[in-house]
Amino acid sequence: RFGDDYSAEEVAEKLSALGEVQHVNLNRTIRRAYNAGKKAMPLTREALAAMQRATRAAGDTGYPFNDELLPMQWHLINRGNLFGDKSIVDADVQCEEAWKSSTGDKSIIVAVLDEGVMVEHPDLKNSMWVNEGEVYRSKQDNDGNGYKGDVYGYNFVFETGVISWDDINDTGHGTHVAGVIAAQNNNGIGISSIAGGNGDIPGVKIMSCQIFSGNTVSNSLATVRAIKYAADNGASIIQCSMGIKGGGYTSDDQYAKNAKAEHDALAYFIATSNCDAIDGGLVIFSAGNDALDRAGYPGAFRDYISVTSFSPDFLPASYTNYGPGCNISAPGGDAYIASNSTATVLSTMPSEMNEGSDYGYMQGTSMACPHVSGVAALGLSYALEK
Repeated sequence: RFGDDYSAEEVAEKLSALGEVQHVNLNRTIRRAYNAGKKAMPLTREALAAMQRATRAAGDTGYPFNDELLPMQWHLINRGNLFGDKSIVDADVQCEEAWKSSTGDKSIIVAVLDEGVMVEHPDLKNSMWVNEGEVYRSKQDNDGNGYKGDVYGYNFVFETGVISWDDINDTGHGTHVAGVIAAQNNNGIGISSIAGGNGDIPGVKIMSCQIFSGNTVSNSLATVRAIKYAADNGASIIQCSMGIKGGGYTSDDQYAKNAKAEHDALAYFIATSNCDAIDGGLVIFSAGNDALDRAGYPGAFRDYISVTSFSPDFLPASYTNYGPGCNISAPGGDAYIASNSTATVLSTMPSEMNEGSDYGYMQGTSMACPHVSGVAALGLSYALEK
């Protein structure tokens, strides 16, 4: 510990000068790429009824899956029927055509670094990665991988295998992200997802690597451990709705030097091959919601995929970062498009944190990000099946 006479950077510089010190890494606070104090907008019965009336009025009933909320998921299938002239046909991720080739493969694991995923959600429970060698809530490391009770992933906030999603200050974001990627398709309830299988045919699996909980601050150490855990336990894609504000780092070299542990952990993930369809792993970040003309790091780094956000009108969302460091755009929604939240992204939510509803709306590049993670998972699934 040290006093206020020196900044952390100054202390790091002085320690680095010692011959016994190989490298100093600051254990920085990791920021969510979403507003930690902002709750989702629950899907109400009134909103559902209104959207169903609009769909029927447009004569639009032919959807590939029987999930009742799919017609409301413009981000998966946009037929231009929901928001008047602000809803553009095909302003989506082209799922309908892609599903003819693949709906996901259970051997593809996507690690979600976020708040905890509600592993018991009715639309997600069959899509969770399961560590068969472990016992949930066990105080023993039954499979010898260094983590006790890690059946669905691990809680790196509180160092436990018990994934949490019900802190009073949680937003449900991890559950929302997971639903975009792999909520169970064609099961007659709730939403559809990009790579969530087809009925009894399973899709890709979600590994919950929890690095946020309520108001508890996450840091570089927890993130590094979560990344390594994902690589060592079979994940092929790492989904990261987090980072620092655009401009916090100004170059790849600066990031690699000053966030060395995090950079090295992500390099380790990229070098780890857990899928026969790709030589290594994919790292996908949200670009940030600061409306800046550059992506925030880590996503801006050259080896990672950084995702910006567009709206149902196929224009950049009002909040999205853009420009250098950004790689691809995906649906993230924009509440300005409609008088309510229906022009944002509809996905799974923990009902106890969402006014009793299992589904709700969120927006942001942190919502665009899982669309790219889901598409990448679907692409790997297709490659495996071929």
